[in-house]
Formats: sequence, C-alpha cells, structure tokens
Amino acid sequence: MHDRERLGSRLGFIMLSAGCAIGCGNVWKFPWMCGQFGGGGFVVVYILCLVLLGLPVMVMEFATGRAAQASPVRLFQKLEKPGTKWGIWGYASLLGNIALMSFYCVVTGWIIYYFYRFATGQTGDLGFVPMITNPGVNVTFLLITVVAAFAILSFNLQNGLERVTKVMMCALLVLLLVLAVHSLRLPGAKAGLSFYLVPDFSKINGEVVVGAMNQAFFTLSVGMGSMAIFGSYIGKERSLMGEASHVIVLDTFVALIAGLIMFPACFSYNLEVTQGPSLLFDTMAAVFNNMAGGRWWGTLFFLFMVFAAMSTVLAVCENILAMVRELTGWNRRKGSLVCGVGVFLLALTTALGYSVFHFHPFHADSAWLDFWDFIVSTNILPIGSLVYVLFCCNPFGWGWDNFVAEANQGKGLKVKSWMKPLFRYFVPVVILFIYIYGLATFKWR
Repeated sequence: MHDRERLGSRLGFIMLSAGCAIGCGNVWKFPWMCGQFGGGGFVVVYILCLVLLGLPVMVMEFATGRAAQASPVRLFQKLEKPGTKWGIWGYASLLGNIALMSFYCVVTGWIIYYFYRFATGQTGDLGFVPMITNPGVNVTFLLITVVAAFAILSFNLQNGLERVTKVMMCALLVLLLVLAVHSLRLPGAKAGLSFYLVPDFSKINGEVVVGAMNQAFFTLSVGMGSMAIFGSYIGKERSLMGEASHVIVLDTFVALIAGLIMFPACFSYNLEVTQGPSLLFDTMAAVFNNMAGGRWWGTLFFLFMVFAAMSTVLAVCENILAMVRELTGWNRRKGSLVCGVGVFLLALTTALGYSVFHFHPFHADSAWLDFWDFIVSTNILPIGSLVYVLFCCNPFGWGWDNFVAEANQGKGLKVKSWMKPLFRYFVPVVILFIYIYGLATFKWR
C-alpha cells in the first residue's frame, strides 16, 4: 500500500468523518440514554464531554493518522520512539472495531427491517421483542447489511465509500429536518421539549456523568482509530482543530435533532421515554401507527435511520479493511471478501443472542449485545482515548511539539499553547477518573 488512496475533496472528508460519528449512537443510543438519565441534564453533561474530552481526542486521532499516513495498526509503530511499545494499541484498535461491528451491524439490520416493514405497509404486528427473537429476520438483515457495506468498500475509495457517503449524509440531513418540523407540530410537543431541553440538575449523578462520557466517545467513534484512518486519507491544506470542530458540530446537531423528533412524539402520544434500547423501535412504531399518514412518516423516519446507521457501518468497516490490508498486503476486493465473512460470522452471536445463543454476561436480561457494547463503550473507547492523549502530549510518546506541528498545518483553527495543560493533564485525569468510577459502579449482576 505504497500509493495511499486519497479522498477527493474536503467535503468528502468532513462527510465521511461525520458519517462515521453520526449513526446509531446519535439516533438510537443518544435518545434512549437521554430518556433513562432524565432528559435535559444529561444533554448538558454530554455536550460538555464532547467539547472538553471528545474534541481533543479527535484532533489527536486525525493528527496521528495524517502524520503516519497509516492505519492504527501501523501508525503508533511509525511515530513512537525506539524501544517503546505503543504499537500494541494498534492491534487493540482492530479488535475494538471488530467488536463494534459485532453488534452494530445487527442493530443496523433491525433498522433496515423496520424500514422494509413500513415501506410495504406491514406494521400491524411489528414489535421489538418479536423481531430480536426471530432468527430468520436477524440473520437475513445482518447479511444484507454486511454484503451492502463490503460491496461498496470493494471499489476504490473515491468511487465507493466517498461517493456513497456524500449522498447518504445529504439525504440524512434533509430527512432529519423534515421529520423534526413535523414532530414539533404535534399536539403535546411542548411537554416533550421541556423534558428534553430544560435541565433538571438534581438528576445529575455519577452514573449520568459516566454515561455521558461513554456516549460522547461512542458517538464520535474516537479511541480506536476510526478517525485516525480518515486523517491518513487527507492532505495538509487544513488544520485539524477546525476540521474536528466541523465534524463534532454536525454530529451534535444530528443527535439533538433526533431528540427533537422523538421526545415531542413520545409525549404527544403518552408513551414511555425510559424504555432503553427499544425506544426507537417500539415507541416510534407506535407513534407512526397512530398518526395520520403514519406509514409514510414511518418509512421516511426509518430511511433516515438506515442512512445514519449505514454511514457508520461503512466508515468502521473501512477502518477494519484498511488495517487488515496493511497487515496482509491484500487488495480491496480480497480484503473486503475476507473481512465481510469474518464480521458476519462474529455478528451472528448478537443476531442469534436472543433466540439461539443464549448468554447472560451480566444481569439476567443481558445478552451478547450487552457484552460487545461493554467491551467497546465501557472499555476500549475510554482506554483508547486515554492512550491517544498520553501518546500525543508527553515526551515518552510522540510528544506535544510533534502533535501541535502536525495538527496546526494548513488553514483554520489552531491548537494554542494555553491548551497544553488542558490536553496533557485535565483530559487524561478526567477520562481515567470517570472510567474507574464507571467500572466500580457497573451493574455486573
């Protein structure tokens, strides 16, 4: 891979990076976590985590990728000082991306299934539990997701991933705004807005802070090299603080608007907002089934969800593919075939985890999805974010001067000297504290 592929435009880079960040984390996980953690207070803590923790880590990922011109399995080895072992995290990044796709592809399959049922008008007996306990539905729509993703990735970067992601992201943003305007006009929307946007600070506790940090890292896909790979595909015309800011603003915009779609609708139809993972499926399906023209609004909503989920599937699978190709020297076609088969087989654990492969890693209601999410969200993302911060800000890693020199090349917002104490001390201490607190208070049983 001596002639490294390049993205064709700055818009392609921003849309692709935002596409990786924007996905089920924004429009599936963020609303149900917001519902469970009390609404507006969670939103405030989440935005603080994005700005104070997520932004620095994203800049560091972009910078290491662009400087090394390599994927995470090779970038640490290229940038580290002789005798150090930072490269080990590159392999942990590969495992983390695979673990993420082991449940994310299944959730994407659920969304495609709901889109199909609404588009064909078969919504009468639609339900979350009947769906996840049906092996045929799960395996079929998982297969559709994986085949679609790796078929697109088998083409070169500009003609495959970049072109498709640009179209999907533009369509996603249009659908998002249409659905939000419609939801805000529903009777009773005001109560939903109050729950969602007016903070109740009495509901903020340690569990909320842990959830907000993990959600910030999850939605931005930082900590396991997903952003580093896109950094390696761009030139040095733009500084990386500005580019990361654009991605985070777009990502946050989508998450917040997703809440504007869901919470007014839930309160308008007196539906529970604390349901957890089924909020998107059972609650929104009930909303559309009781709404005039609900079939078509539901079809539009789940089409938007398909675009959001698939943009992340494509981006993370590109990361897996890039790392495997650097390790093996395979071309895109062969790498896509092998990686596609591997992801599909591992994701069968989640797809069949509610029907055939019963596994309760934590409490009695937990399953394979909870196990993979624990590996990724609770562990690899915060630990990986900590690794990038320590690597970029300290002399025993790549070093602050090298990081700033790379991040500040080009036009746009720069990393300032006054940010050094924030990046070097505040960010890692906060990440470590919240991570340890999260493990200590995790509901193991």
